[in-house]
Order: sequence, then structure tokens, then C-alpha cells
Amino acid sequence: MSASSDVAELRRRVADLERQLLQAQKLTTVGELASSITHEFNNVLTTVINYAKLGMRHKDDASRDKAFDKILAAGQRASRITTGLLSYARRGTERREATDLVKLVTDVLILVEKDLEHHRVRLELKIESQPVPSEVNAGQIQQVMLNLLVNARQAMANGGVLTVVVRGDAKAGLAEISVRDTGPGIPPDVLTKLFQPFFTTKQADEKGQGGNGLGLSLCREVVESHTGRITVQSRLGEGTTFSVTLPLAAAAVELSPAAAVLQRRGRSVARAG
Repeated sequence: MSASSDVAELRRRVADLERQLLQAQKLTTVGELASSITHEFNNVLTTVINYAKLGMRHKDDASRDKAFDKILAAGQRASRITTGLLSYARRGTERREATDLVKLVTDVLILVEKDLEHHRVRLELKIESQPVPSEVNAGQIQQVMLNLLVNARQAMANGGVLTVVVRGDAKAGLAEISVRDTGPGIPPDVLTKLFQPFFTTKQADEKGQGGNGLGLSLCREVVESHTGRITVQSRLGEGTTFSVTLPLAAAAVELSPAAAVLQRRGRSVARAG
């Protein structure tokens, strides 16, 4: 076997290992959200059952229509959660296409909003322009965002505010997503090591499970493979901000109604311009 074929085989194996690590990280994150998602489905089922009973008891059309509307809304919410979860958890392809980052972010937020509520974290979504198209592998960027959101929530053990900003800069040709928490901040000596493989500050839980130190390292790998950058800013006592910058695509993409859904549910959704 020639040296060139040896190198090619090594690259293939490294790429395959990276795909396996990404999939393992996906399943780890899904596991961390399993409790809150299960609780949310119980809420949906309770809504469906109660309004079905209400509709059966009442004879007038107005009461029945109201019950049917509530049942439909609950079913649609369950469908959005299921679709988002399956889309995130399945093995992705290497294909990249023009994707609206506003839609991508709001779809991911649907998966975590109940987890945030449970931990007394208020979500603020600020959409400064839309659409914000970028040529990406949507599954991989979803994974980056979900990892950052879960990390931010975990940093606010006593509750706080999680601010997510999506913006596009046409002049610079860049799209940016930032995730800011109001946690205790990260010490300077830790800040320089955050993206190193296998570095983690998470302690093992009662089952002996803790962070494997691959989350942020894989996030950086994914973002840089998209010709982007991921950066972090933090000050003790003032919280932490992670920013993901990606090339802005010229292609038009369909707008998503997901931001409006979050807004109707009482979140803070701000638009500029």
C-alpha cells in the first residue's frame, strides 16, 4: 500500500470517527432533555384528554369548537416537538443547503423551552433581521446550538435569563448567532481551555455520569468546517456569551412561523429594522 493510500485511509477513519462522536454527542444531549420533553408530552396529553371530555359534555357548538381548537393546538405542538427531536437525533448527511438560521434557531428552542422553564430560566429571543440564510448542514448546526443552549442553562443553577440573538450583516457577508447567559461567568484560566478536547468542568452525577469534554470541541470542529468561527466572552459575575459566525448565503429561504409561536407563548421576541 502506497503512502498516499495510507493517508487517504487514515483521513477516512478520522472522518468516520468524527461522525460517530457527533452522533454520540447528539444522543447525550437528547438524554439530558428527556425528562423535560417527557413532562411536556404529559402536559399535551392532559390537555387533549381534558378538552375531549369537555367537548363531549357540552352540547353547544361554541363550546365544542373551543375544545377542538385546544386539542388541535396541543396536537400541533406535540408534532413540532416530535419532528424537531427526530430531525435532531437522526444520523445526518454531509449535504449543505441554504438554510434560514432564524428558522433553525427557533426550531431548536422549541426543544428546550420547557427545560428552561423548569429551571427558572427566562428566554429572550432577539431576531435582528430575517431571513438570515447560510449554506450549512442544518443538523450539525442544530447540534451546535442545542449544545450551547444546554450549557447555558446548566450555568444558571439558580435561574436567570438566556438571550439568543440572530442577525445577518449583508455588508460583511456574515451571519451571527449569540447565546448569552447570566450565570457566574468563567474563570480566565478555564476560558482558555474550553475548546480543548476532553476538557470539562462538569462533575459526575450520582450515576457516575458527567461531561466528556467533547461538546465544545465538536462544536468548534463543526463551525470551522463551515468556514465559520465560534468565540466566547465571559467575565466573573457577569455571565458568558458564545457567538457563532457563519458565511451569509445569497439564496432566499422560506421564513418560519416558529418565532411567532414562541412569541404567542409569552417569550420575548424582538425584531429590529
